[in-house]
Amino acid sequence: MKNLKKISLLVILMTFVISCTTMKNDANAPVSGKVESIESGKDGYTAKITTDNKEVYFATISIVNVGGPQNYKQLKIGDVVSVKGEKWKAEDENHIKVTEIVSVK
Repeated sequence: MKNLKKISLLVILMTFVISCTTMKNDANAPVSGKVESIESGKDGYTAKITTDNKEVYFATISIVNVGGPQNYKQLKIGDVVSVKGEKWKAEDENHIKVTEIVSVK
């Protein structure tokens, strides 16, 4: 009985560690897709990006968050981009606060 409890605890702990690692790796993955729309804001803009998997992300891009004017780019509708940053989900919408614009085509 003691061994069963120890083994169960070990399995639960391993599952937790693996799931946290997977979530962390996914959180750092870049978002790549086509810019569908742009909405200007106070300190930057929000670009609606649709990925190849038909996921939609609302990317908040500002000079401060990307590290200064040398890293800031004004995207256009139709651009194919890859961005990195802090991701979160609000209700059923995916958001990303962009900290790096990896590529624009």
